[in-house]
Order: sequence, then structure tokens, then C-alpha cells
Amino acid sequence: MTTPDVRLKKAARWLAAAATIGMFIVLIMGATVTNTGSQAGCGKSWPLCHGKFIPGFAVSTMIEFSHRFVTSIESVLIIALAVVALAGWRHRVEVKIFVPLMVFTLFLQAGLGAWAVMRPQNAAALASHFGVSLTAFASVFLTAAFLYEHGGAERLRNRALPPGFRYYAFGLLAYIYALVYLGAYVRHSNASMACVDWPLCNGQIFPGFSGPVGIAFAHRLAALAGMLLIAGLFAWTIRLRASRPDLFRASGLALALVLLQAFSGAIVVWTRLDIFSTLSHAGIVTLLFGALSYTCYHALPLPKPRTADQARQAPAGAVPLGSTSEQ
Repeated sequence: MTTPDVRLKKAARWLAAAATIGMFIVLIMGATVTNTGSQAGCGKSWPLCHGKFIPGFAVSTMIEFSHRFVTSIESVLIIALAVVALAGWRHRVEVKIFVPLMVFTLFLQAGLGAWAVMRPQNAAALASHFGVSLTAFASVFLTAAFLYEHGGAERLRNRALPPGFRYYAFGLLAYIYALVYLGAYVRHSNASMACVDWPLCNGQIFPGFSGPVGIAFAHRLAALAGMLLIAGLFAWTIRLRASRPDLFRASGLALALVLLQAFSGAIVVWTRLDIFSTLSHAGIVTLLFGALSYTCYHALPLPKPRTADQARQAPAGAVPLGSTSEQ
């Protein structure tokens, strides 16, 4: 007979998988709203659409309304996941961090969406929306990773790392976050086609940093630097693959995704902002951020159990936080 603990674990994993997929869909639908110019599809009303629960048909209205509808479903999934995670694993520091973060960013996303509908915003403010969406996705994804790895693969986190690896991983994550913001700013400032060719910019190797061309060119240079930094992370984990296969796989996935991201950026230019190319660009960078977030998560050791009961739940061979030293 299935025990309540086993049922709770299965329910948590199913909810986590559904919420992670749902958050990815919400993010892609938000990008669809932006890239089709459907932000005003529901007029100035929120959370209703043109003052109605079910608005009349128009393409921009349906795009915006569908985004809001899917977001409402995702909100229910996240709240349910938060309740289940806290019910079963509230003693774990990961849950104490990831659960409040995913709930907070969920409501922050909704608030920013309402603000964008009710009040005009500049490109700098609009660009921040995608960054919040990435944080929301990463927090849900890492919650799912914790639930799936609890008592199993998470024990890899206590294996030793070279000096500086954690700083490199977290610094890289922060850099990619800033890079994503710059990319979103390029889109919202209508500078996406300031460079009409790729890899050159208007036929030049160095077009300068002034005006929209400078914004687009700066994003390209920053993206190149990010790709080299991720390649460096992967090269580092090659030497660790025997003891830390988790980091080797995650960084390898990140390298593959950043190469795909560069190619999708070229396609965005070549197709002149075709909707499928722009959505692919947004989707790939979301997965890239998730892979790097997972790398940072697994670069941290397991927390030290605080009670005897928690100690009995800890994975076999776990090393308390503070006793794991980088070598």
C-alpha cells in the first residue's frame, strides 16, 4: 500500500513538472505578445480584457487574452506546488528560498503586466519584465530539480570543487542575466534591425556604439563574450567529469544552448524578425538560463541537517554544510 509520504512525493514531482512546463509556456506566450505588438490587445483593462471575462475576437486580443488565461492556470499550479513543497520539505533551506522566490516573482510578473497595460513604460522598464520571467522560470525549475533529486542525485553536491569554481559559476549567471536584459532592451527600443546583416553590422566589423546601431552591436559583443565564458566553464568541468558528472552535463548543455542561441540570433536578422525565429530566440535563452542556474545550484553543498529527525532524512554519505572544503 502506498504511504502518504510516497503519495506526497509523487504529487510534488508531478506538480513541479507541470509548473515548470507551464512557466516556460507563459514566458513564450509573453514573448509572443511583445513580438506581435499585442500588448494593447485587451485595451486598458486588467485583469479583464476590454472589461469582459471573454472578449470579442481579434488577433491581438486573442494573443493577449490567451497569455492571461494561461498565466492564471500557471498561478494555480505554482501555489499548489508551494503548498506541497512546504508541507513535505519546509525544513530544507532550498525550499525556504525557492518557494518564496517563485511565488514572489509570479505576483511580480502579474503586477508588471498590469502596470504595462495601465501605464505607458519606457524601453528600460519593459526590458525588466523578461528578466523577472527568467527568475520565475529558474525558481520553479530549481524547485523541481530539488524534488526530483531529493535523497538521490543531490548527494553529488557535496563532492569537492576547485577553488573559485562557485564564484565563476555565479558570476557567469549574473553576466548572462545582464546580457538577457540588454537583449530585451534591444527589442523594446526597436533596435533589433539596426544591424541589417550578420555577423557583420551593416557591412562593418566595428560600426561604433552610437544610437540604435551601437545598442545592437554592444549586445552582439556581449553575447560573444558570454559564449566564450560558457565555453570556459565547460572546459573547466571536463576535468571534473569523473567526480562531478552533474556539472559536466549541465555546463555541456549550457554550451550547446548558447551556440544555438547565437545561431537563432543570426536567423532573427536574416528573417527580418520572423515570429518563429524571435520566439525560438526567447525560448533558447530561457533554457540556457535554467542550465546555468542548475550549475550554480549544484555547485553549492548540501545544507547541514538541524535536527536529529532531519539528519535521519539526509542522503547517505551527505557531508554537513561547512565541512565540505573546496580543493
